[in-house]
Amino acid sequence: MNNCWKTVNISREIGQGRIYIMSSFMALLAFILLFLPYSIYHHNVLIKDHGLLPLIITLLTLPLVHKLTHVIPLILCYRRIKVHLHLTMGFIPTLTCKLRSFLSKKTTMFMWLGPTLFLTIPGIVAAIVLPSYYPYILLYTAINIGLSFKDFVYIKQIVNAPKKCLIEEAKDGYDILIKNSTH
Repeated sequence: MNNCWKTVNISREIGQGRIYIMSSFMALLAFILLFLPYSIYHHNVLIKDHGLLPLIITLLTLPLVHKLTHVIPLILCYRRIKVHLHLTMGFIPTLTCKLRSFLSKKTTMFMWLGPTLFLTIPGIVAAIVLPSYYPYILLYTAINIGLSFKDFVYIKQIVNAPKKCLIEEAKDGYDILIKNSTH
């Protein structure tokens, strides 16, 4: 039997407005800090422009791709998950995921680090390898870093949890469970 050590609900603890502000600030700061050295490194490169529509489409799909990168670690760790794809506002693809089992502390941290491992790091490398597209790749990467703000807050909560805890998805967050000790 497990007891709830802590319920983590970032939206309730920090507030949705503050999360949006901090995420936006983090994305802007990431873009500035990434763009400056890359623009110096790629100072003679001709930037390829394919118009505004492809940029808007890729930016609208970024939250979906971000969410998918949370699912990849769960698949790699053979965890059961229910995934539902639907459209928000009639045209923005949105992914809803529901865990079907408890997660270990390591699996949970791997899940929350998924967007960093599968989008941010490859984006930083791709901006070097594909110099003609580096501003777009860095924009995409910076926005992903902003979207990852909430992930980093969850990681901080999980790091502070007991070593042998289990994580369960709750209605508006996650429950950190510990085994009931019997004397």
